[in-house]
Amino acid sequence: MANENMTGIPVHVSMIMDGNGRWAKERGKERVYGHFEGVESVRACVEAAVETGVKYLSLYAFSEENWNRPQAEVDTLMGLMVKAMANEMPALDKNGVRFMVIGNRERLSNDLNEVIDSCMAQTASNNVLTLIIFLSYSGKWDILQAAKRMAVEMLENPEKADDLLDMDINGFDRFLATAGIPDPDLIVRTSGECRLSNYLLWQGAYSELLFVDTLWPDFRKEEFRKAVEYYSKRDRRYGKVK
Repeated sequence: MANENMTGIPVHVSMIMDGNGRWAKERGKERVYGHFEGVESVRACVEAAVETGVKYLSLYAFSEENWNRPQAEVDTLMGLMVKAMANEMPALDKNGVRFMVIGNRERLSNDLNEVIDSCMAQTASNNVLTLIIFLSYSGKWDILQAAKRMAVEMLENPEKADDLLDMDINGFDRFLATAGIPDPDLIVRTSGECRLSNYLLWQGAYSELLFVDTLWPDFRKEEFRKAVEYYSKRDRRYGKVK
């Protein structure tokens, strides 16, 4: 669902939150310490998004590939997710923030899924900002599950099979996990890494990309505003000549 917002404030800013482990290591602490500090950056970016008029803020919190990390770190991260959601939800709800989680939730624990469902239901009617947490997500998984959903729909409705040949990009968009959400105008990755790491591969086709050296726990309001300012100076042509 493309968003041709040519100038000014981006409608949708997406963050690849990277560098928690390195931030902790530089301070002689365990990696998990960086994850706890990173929660403060999430809070700061949510506040900055509301203040600058961004309507969608999405955060790449945990990829499908992250399940391969040491079990102790995965368990800590999942526990942190539950605690952070419970702690932050009253403030998010009070400030009109709608909360969403997108990803392969079948891999999440029942306890975490229950907290997610509760938080999403509590904030469903809010419209100041939509905060999207990509959890157990990958771009390739999203495209694959979309293709599977499309195949199932065609098998269950064979009379619609001919429509497949006429399907355009927007027609396929509705099968993605992000259906109904504008594609990100700006994708920011922290920590100096210059890759998407299997994130929003379809949706980010025309996103502006910004790679910054700042480690995620140090990425706060000022850094967020600088990213928005960077976007405002970009000339988005979508393949057109202007």
